[in-house]
Amino acid sequence: MEKKLDSVSARVDTSSSSSGRTKGDACLQNGSRRGVAARLKKFFMCSSTKPPSISTENSIEDELELSAVRHRPEALEQLEAQTRFSRKELQILYRGFKNECPSGVVNEDTFKEIYAQFFPQGDASTYAHFLFNAFDTDHNGSVSFEDFVMGLSILLRGSVQEKLNWAFNLYDINKDGYITKEEMLDIIKSIYDMMGKCTYPILKEETPRQHVEIFFQKMDKNRDGVVTIDEFIDCCQNDENIMRSMQLFENVI
Repeated sequence: MEKKLDSVSARVDTSSSSSGRTKGDACLQNGSRRGVAARLKKFFMCSSTKPPSISTENSIEDELELSAVRHRPEALEQLEAQTRFSRKELQILYRGFKNECPSGVVNEDTFKEIYAQFFPQGDASTYAHFLFNAFDTDHNGSVSFEDFVMGLSILLRGSVQEKLNWAFNLYDINKDGYITKEEMLDIIKSIYDMMGKCTYPILKEETPRQHVEIFFQKMDKNRDGVVTIDEFIDCCQNDENIMRSMQLFENVI
Protein backbone atom coordinates (compact mmCIF):
# COMPACT_ATOMS: atom_id res chain seq x y z
CA MET A 1 0.00 0.00 0.00
CA GLU A 2 2.81 2.41 0.89
CA LYS A 3 4.56 1.70 -2.42
CA LYS A 4 1.33 2.51 -4.24
CA LEU A 5 1.02 5.81 -2.40
CA ASP A 6 4.61 6.74 -3.20
CA SER A 7 3.98 5.94 -6.85
CA VAL A 8 0.85 8.07 -6.83
CA SER A 9 2.78 10.92 -5.24
CA ALA A 10 5.46 10.82 -7.90
CA ARG A 11 2.86 10.54 -10.63
CA VAL A 12 1.04 13.65 -9.41
CA ASP A 13 4.08 15.81 -10.04
CA THR A 14 4.83 14.22 -13.42
CA SER A 15 1.28 14.49 -14.72
CA SER A 16 0.87 18.02 -13.45
CA SER A 17 3.63 19.30 -15.70
CA SER A 18 2.90 17.18 -18.78
CA SER A 19 0.43 19.34 -20.69
CA GLY A 20 1.73 21.85 -23.24
CA ARG A 21 0.14 25.22 -22.58
CA THR A 22 0.95 28.90 -22.90
CA LYS A 23 4.15 30.72 -22.00
CA GLY A 24 2.60 31.82 -18.72
CA ASP A 25 1.79 28.22 -17.84
CA ALA A 26 5.40 27.27 -18.52
CA CYS A 27 6.25 29.22 -15.38
CA LEU A 28 4.11 26.75 -13.44
CA GLN A 29 5.89 23.74 -14.81
CA ASN A 30 9.29 24.88 -13.54
CA GLY A 31 8.13 24.24 -9.96
CA SER A 32 6.17 21.06 -10.68
CA ARG A 33 8.32 18.85 -8.47
CA ARG A 34 7.84 21.16 -5.52
CA GLY A 35 4.09 20.62 -5.25
CA VAL A 36 1.10 22.79 -6.00
CA ALA A 37 1.73 25.31 -3.22
CA ALA A 38 4.99 26.23 -4.95
CA ARG A 39 3.16 26.42 -8.26
CA LEU A 40 0.50 28.70 -6.78
CA LYS A 41 3.28 31.06 -5.71
CA LYS A 42 4.90 30.77 -9.14
CA PHE A 43 1.53 31.32 -10.85
CA PHE A 44 0.98 34.71 -9.22
CA MET A 45 4.61 35.74 -9.57
CA CYS A 46 4.50 34.92 -13.29
CA SER A 47 1.16 36.68 -13.56
CA SER A 48 2.72 39.86 -12.22
CA THR A 49 4.76 40.12 -15.44
CA LYS A 50 1.84 39.50 -17.82
CA PRO A 51 -0.09 42.35 -19.47
CA PRO A 52 -3.24 43.08 -17.45
CA SER A 53 -6.39 41.56 -18.91
CA ILE A 54 -8.59 44.44 -17.76
CA SER A 55 -9.21 47.92 -19.16
CA THR A 56 -6.49 50.60 -19.21
CA GLU A 57 -8.42 52.67 -16.71
CA ASN A 58 -8.61 49.80 -14.25
CA SER A 59 -4.94 48.97 -14.89
CA ILE A 60 -3.96 52.47 -13.84
CA GLU A 61 -6.17 52.15 -10.79
CA ASP A 62 -4.51 48.85 -9.85
CA GLU A 63 -1.05 50.36 -10.30
CA LEU A 64 -2.01 53.22 -8.02
CA GLU A 65 -3.28 50.77 -5.44
CA LEU A 66 -0.06 48.77 -5.69
CA SER A 67 1.93 51.98 -5.29
CA ALA A 68 -0.12 52.76 -2.21
CA VAL A 69 0.86 49.40 -0.74
CA ARG A 70 4.50 50.08 -1.51
CA HIS A 71 4.21 53.38 0.31
CA ARG A 72 2.45 51.87 3.28
CA PRO A 73 5.40 50.26 5.05
CA GLU A 74 3.41 49.36 8.14
CA ALA A 75 1.20 47.05 6.06
CA LEU A 76 4.16 45.39 4.37
CA GLU A 77 6.04 45.10 7.62
CA GLN A 78 3.05 43.43 9.21
CA LEU A 79 2.83 40.85 6.41
CA GLU A 80 6.59 40.35 6.53
CA ALA A 81 6.32 39.69 10.26
CA GLN A 82 3.38 37.31 9.87
CA THR A 83 4.77 35.35 6.91
CA ARG A 84 8.12 34.03 5.72
CA PHE A 85 8.07 36.09 2.52
CA SER A 86 10.36 39.03 1.87
CA ARG A 87 9.06 42.51 1.04
CA LYS A 88 10.04 42.01 -2.61
CA GLU A 89 8.22 38.66 -2.81
CA LEU A 90 5.11 40.18 -1.25
CA GLN A 91 5.11 43.05 -3.74
CA ILE A 92 5.44 40.70 -6.72
CA LEU A 93 2.82 38.32 -5.35
CA TYR A 94 0.43 41.20 -4.76
CA ARG A 95 0.82 42.50 -8.29
CA GLY A 96 0.15 39.04 -9.73
CA PHE A 97 -2.76 38.54 -7.36
CA LYS A 98 -4.36 41.79 -8.51
CA ASN A 99 -3.68 40.96 -12.15
CA GLU A 100 -5.55 37.67 -11.85
CA CYS A 101 -8.15 38.98 -9.40
CA PRO A 102 -8.78 42.70 -10.05
CA SER A 103 -11.38 42.86 -7.27
CA GLY A 104 -8.64 42.14 -4.74
CA VAL A 105 -10.15 38.86 -3.58
CA VAL A 106 -10.39 35.35 -5.00
CA ASN A 107 -13.82 33.74 -5.06
CA GLU A 108 -14.29 29.99 -5.18
CA ASP A 109 -14.99 29.81 -8.92
CA THR A 110 -11.76 31.65 -9.75
CA PHE A 111 -9.83 29.44 -7.35
CA LYS A 112 -11.22 26.34 -9.08
CA GLU A 113 -10.24 27.71 -12.49
CA ILE A 114 -6.68 28.34 -11.32
CA TYR A 115 -6.39 24.93 -9.68
CA ALA A 116 -7.80 23.13 -12.73
CA GLN A 117 -4.75 24.33 -14.69
CA PHE A 118 -2.51 22.26 -12.44
CA PHE A 119 -4.51 19.05 -12.93
CA PRO A 120 -6.07 19.13 -16.42
CA GLN A 121 -6.25 15.34 -16.56
CA GLY A 122 -8.84 15.07 -13.78
CA ASP A 123 -11.65 16.91 -11.99
CA ALA A 124 -10.09 19.27 -9.44
CA SER A 125 -13.30 21.10 -8.51
CA THR A 126 -14.15 19.21 -5.31
CA TYR A 127 -10.65 19.31 -3.89
CA ALA A 128 -10.31 22.96 -4.85
CA HIS A 129 -13.54 23.59 -2.91
CA PHE A 130 -12.06 22.02 0.23
CA LEU A 131 -8.76 23.85 -0.23
CA PHE A 132 -10.53 27.17 -0.80
CA ASN A 133 -12.36 26.74 2.51
CA ALA A 134 -9.03 26.13 4.25
CA PHE A 135 -7.61 29.39 2.84
CA ASP A 136 -10.86 31.26 3.63
CA THR A 137 -10.10 31.48 7.33
CA ASP A 138 -12.93 33.88 8.20
CA HIS A 139 -15.43 31.88 6.08
CA ASN A 140 -16.82 34.87 4.19
CA GLY A 141 -16.76 33.20 0.77
CA SER A 142 -13.65 34.95 -0.52
CA VAL A 143 -9.89 34.80 -0.05
CA SER A 144 -8.06 38.09 0.38
CA PHE A 145 -4.42 38.63 -0.45
CA GLU A 146 -3.62 38.46 3.26
CA ASP A 147 -5.46 35.12 3.60
CA PHE A 148 -3.63 33.80 0.58
CA VAL A 149 -0.07 34.70 1.58
CA MET A 150 -0.59 33.59 5.18
CA GLY A 151 -1.66 30.13 4.03
CA LEU A 152 0.95 29.93 1.30
CA SER A 153 3.71 30.88 3.74
CA ILE A 154 2.79 27.96 5.99
CA LEU A 155 2.59 25.47 3.13
CA LEU A 156 5.87 26.53 1.56
CA ARG A 157 8.03 27.59 4.48
CA GLY A 158 6.23 26.62 7.67
CA SER A 159 7.50 24.17 10.27
CA VAL A 160 6.28 20.58 10.28
CA GLN A 161 3.97 21.47 13.18
CA GLU A 162 2.48 24.41 11.27
CA LYS A 163 1.96 22.35 8.12
CA LEU A 164 0.26 19.57 10.09
CA ASN A 165 -2.02 22.08 11.83
CA TRP A 166 -2.96 23.46 8.42
CA ALA A 167 -3.54 19.96 7.03
CA PHE A 168 -5.76 19.07 10.00
CA ASN A 169 -7.87 22.15 9.31
CA LEU A 170 -8.20 21.04 5.69
CA TYR A 171 -9.44 17.55 6.62
CA ASP A 172 -11.73 18.88 9.36
CA ILE A 173 -14.35 19.88 6.79
CA ASN A 174 -17.05 21.07 9.20
CA LYS A 175 -14.48 22.75 11.50
CA ASP A 176 -15.70 21.06 14.68
CA GLY A 177 -12.21 20.15 15.87
CA TYR A 178 -12.37 16.49 14.83
CA ILE A 179 -11.70 14.50 11.67
CA THR A 180 -14.19 11.74 10.95
CA LYS A 181 -13.69 8.84 8.56
CA GLU A 182 -16.20 10.36 6.17
CA GLU A 183 -14.40 13.71 6.15
CA MET A 184 -11.07 12.10 5.40
CA LEU A 185 -12.70 9.90 2.77
CA ASP A 186 -14.22 12.95 1.08
CA ILE A 187 -10.81 14.63 0.90
CA ILE A 188 -8.99 11.54 -0.38
CA LYS A 189 -11.66 10.79 -2.98
CA SER A 190 -11.43 14.36 -4.23
CA ILE A 191 -7.66 13.99 -4.59
CA TYR A 192 -8.03 10.81 -6.64
CA ASP A 193 -10.70 12.50 -8.78
CA MET A 194 -8.31 15.37 -9.36
CA MET A 195 -5.47 13.09 -10.42
CA GLY A 196 -7.80 11.40 -12.90
CA LYS A 197 -6.45 8.41 -14.77
CA CYS A 198 -2.83 9.54 -14.53
CA THR A 199 -1.93 7.35 -11.56
CA TYR A 200 0.36 4.35 -11.66
CA PRO A 201 -0.37 1.71 -10.69
CA ILE A 202 -4.07 2.16 -11.49
CA LEU A 203 -6.03 2.61 -8.28
CA LYS A 204 -9.05 0.47 -7.53
CA GLU A 205 -12.38 1.98 -6.54
CA GLU A 206 -12.04 0.79 -2.95
CA THR A 207 -8.53 2.25 -2.53
CA PRO A 208 -9.61 5.57 -0.93
CA ARG A 209 -11.61 3.80 1.80
CA GLN A 210 -8.75 1.36 2.44
CA HIS A 211 -6.41 4.33 2.74
CA VAL A 212 -8.71 5.95 5.33
CA GLU A 213 -8.96 2.70 7.33
CA ILE A 214 -5.16 2.46 7.52
CA PHE A 215 -4.90 6.07 8.67
CA PHE A 216 -7.60 5.70 11.30
CA GLN A 217 -6.17 2.47 12.73
CA LYS A 218 -2.99 4.39 13.49
CA MET A 219 -4.41 7.83 14.33
CA ASP A 220 -7.50 7.09 16.40
CA LYS A 221 -5.66 6.06 19.54
CA ASN A 222 -8.68 5.84 21.85
CA ARG A 223 -10.93 4.24 19.21
CA ASP A 224 -13.72 6.78 19.59
CA GLY A 225 -14.28 7.06 15.84
CA VAL A 226 -12.76 10.53 15.40
CA VAL A 227 -9.23 11.96 15.22
CA THR A 228 -8.31 14.98 17.32
CA ILE A 229 -5.59 17.42 16.35
CA ASP A 230 -3.29 15.99 19.04
CA GLU A 231 -3.79 12.44 17.73
CA PHE A 232 -3.27 13.62 14.15
CA ILE A 233 -0.03 15.51 14.86
CA ASP A 234 1.36 12.86 17.21
CA CYS A 235 0.75 10.09 14.69
CA CYS A 236 2.15 12.00 11.74
CA GLN A 237 5.30 13.01 13.60
CA ASN A 238 6.01 9.59 15.10
CA ASP A 239 4.98 7.18 12.35
CA GLU A 240 7.42 7.15 9.45
CA ASN A 241 5.00 5.33 7.13
CA ILE A 242 2.18 7.80 7.78
CA MET A 243 4.52 10.74 7.25
CA ARG A 244 5.69 9.24 3.96
CA SER A 245 2.09 8.69 2.88
CA MET A 246 1.35 12.29 3.76
CA GLN A 247 3.73 13.30 0.96
CA LEU A 248 0.84 12.48 -1.39
CA PHE A 249 -1.11 15.36 0.11
CA GLU A 250 1.86 17.74 0.17
CA ASN A 251 2.14 17.31 -3.58
CA VAL A 252 -1.43 18.43 -4.20
CA ILE A 253 -1.76 21.20 -1.61
